[in-house]
Amino acid sequence: MFFCKKKKKSVEDVKANAQEELKTLKSQVEELLADRVTPAIVHAADKADQVVHNTKEITDHQMKHVSKKVQSKPLMTIITSVVVGYLLGRVTR
Repeated sequence: MFFCKKKKKSVEDVKANAQEELKTLKSQVEELLADRVTPAIVHAADKADQVVHNTKEITDHQMKHVSKKVQSKPLMTIITSVVVGYLLGRVTR
């Protein structure tokens, strides 16, 4: 009987120790997330936002440039479109 009570107490000690270690680990993970991961994600999101903004500006600039070219030489644009369409049609057959 004495041996059984000792094992039961030992199991309870191990359980309490494991719970304490889990609490410590949880607090360490939360601290890591707050100190390292969250700022890194915010930084990456800011960079991605900048890239999207820059890409939009470049695309708008290029669209205006192409639009001006088409307006300045509409006949050349139509001929070029017909030739490119014909060549793509021949290639895809």
